[in-house]
Amino acid sequence: MNISCKEINNVKALKYFVEKDGKEVARSYLYIIKNDLHDEPYGLLEDLFVDEDYRSQGLGTDLLKKTIAGAKEAGCYKLIATSRKSRENIHDWYKKNGFEEYGLEFRITF
Repeated sequence: MNISCKEINNVKALKYFVEKDGKEVARSYLYIIKNDLHDEPYGLLEDLFVDEDYRSQGLGTDLLKKTIAGAKEAGCYKLIATSRKSRENIHDWYKKNGFEEYGLEFRITF
């Protein structure tokens, strides 16, 4: 068996962010990924973060809504968000904003 590899350009990355007084205080990344399983791409939401001094002001929810809209605009058939198991309050927040718990995430840390 011979396993081959080739570089493909099937990923687009978008960064959404909020600046206050010249400082980035909130951000999220949307990766739009195309593979051979579907005609449409899927979205991966990564690193949604709000600076501690700016939490509970709706910035995270606004960023999430903008990221979801970006995935829809890109024609994604799904949007995946990941979170550590210990962050139950974040899990509840995602559910409150239309996500459902689905599958498991596995990783190798290098």
